[in-house]
Amino acid sequence: MRRKTGSDSLFIYTAHVNAEIVAIGSELLTPFRQDTNSLYLTEKLNQLGISVIFKVIVGDSLQQLTTAAAQAMARAELVIFMGGLGPTEDDLTREAVAASLGLPLRRDMSIVSALEKRFAERGWKMAPNNHKQADVIAGAAVLPNANGTAPGQWIAGRYDGAEKIVLLLPGPPHELKALFEEQCWPRLKAKIPEQHIATRVLKIAMMGESQCDARVAPIYKQFEDVETTILAGAGEIQLHLKTKAASLEQASARLNELVDKLEEELQDFVFSDNGDSLEQIVGYYLQMRNATLAVAESCTGGLLAERITSIGGSSRYFLGGAVVYSNELKTEFADVPAELIEMHGAVSKQVAVALAEGIRKRCRASFGIGITGVAGPTGGTPEKPVGLVFHALAGERGTEVVEKRFGGDRNRIRWFASQQALDMVRRKLM
Repeated sequence: MRRKTGSDSLFIYTAHVNAEIVAIGSELLTPFRQDTNSLYLTEKLNQLGISVIFKVIVGDSLQQLTTAAAQAMARAELVIFMGGLGPTEDDLTREAVAASLGLPLRRDMSIVSALEKRFAERGWKMAPNNHKQADVIAGAAVLPNANGTAPGQWIAGRYDGAEKIVLLLPGPPHELKALFEEQCWPRLKAKIPEQHIATRVLKIAMMGESQCDARVAPIYKQFEDVETTILAGAGEIQLHLKTKAASLEQASARLNELVDKLEEELQDFVFSDNGDSLEQIVGYYLQMRNATLAVAESCTGGLLAERITSIGGSSRYFLGGAVVYSNELKTEFADVPAELIEMHGAVSKQVAVALAEGIRKRCRASFGIGITGVAGPTGGTPEKPVGLVFHALAGERGTEVVEKRFGGDRNRIRWFASQQALDMVRRKLM
């Protein structure tokens, strides 16, 4: 890419701005370091109405960095490079970005003087290799770094016929965040037209990803200005919706229009349109109905109780319960008749019902849940395979029971079982 024109003050963006974030450092390509800076920057950029379309991690290779820089500037109007501004041989961001832009580096002696002063104030002698931190890409504005020795750089101009902003930021999070807030945020606000991004998360319980998409795709495809992402988890589908407009009210109204159509299609499979978890929703409904809940868990081993009590204030509606793995404790703690277990087996519809009714009675709760199943990886039989789980929900008007067969490993089966139980409570209270 070659710079066609220069001067930071010659132009103002008039179109939607997309961004790419390039994290630099071979350590980020190991299991021992994680890029958290891009999460912070994405949040800040979204507040300005800027969408992040790519995130890239590149090791400390000049050739690979130069290639990644050129690709990033071909894809996005705003490119942010993080890291690689230190004094060592493997700090190559300045050189790579300059090469990709076809611009020279110049050494800023005022930066050298400031570095020497900084070291002297601490009683240290500055090593010669620190001088490279004073290398500035031609035409760049230097962004002072009050928390470190590596200043940032801001480059704005027209490259290959397109207006671009390029930022070079230090890698340490405390340096990057402070520098971005103090130096970059005001510049971006002044240069980029006001846009607002609205987001919504629609959560769907106990529906398969393909089944869900088959029903909602014809709807969200009509909203080309809304970015829709589908994420599938254990027993939960999330529809992440995002759009931008000149005002937050306009963006939110557009999302509301889509959400209304999606909820009309999915009906009671949708349990949240504001990001709340299933256990939060169950808590809301229990409090609204002035109802209480108790649980008797076998294969989930307390996971259901843990999820319920992870919500603050759950003591207002959750009375407690028991983890009853052995047959003896099923009888002692949840009043399951021993002959019932002997007749039908611990993993059975009859025992699940007895667990729910017994724990409800023992705890004097409005509702009782009983769960029994085979979580694996061993213990399954042809008649009762791994993944078979019975869920029962007992209330004053009777008991309902659901049989499910979940796939996956032990953890996934246990999570699915707890999800199914929570969803049964939600649907009952609706």
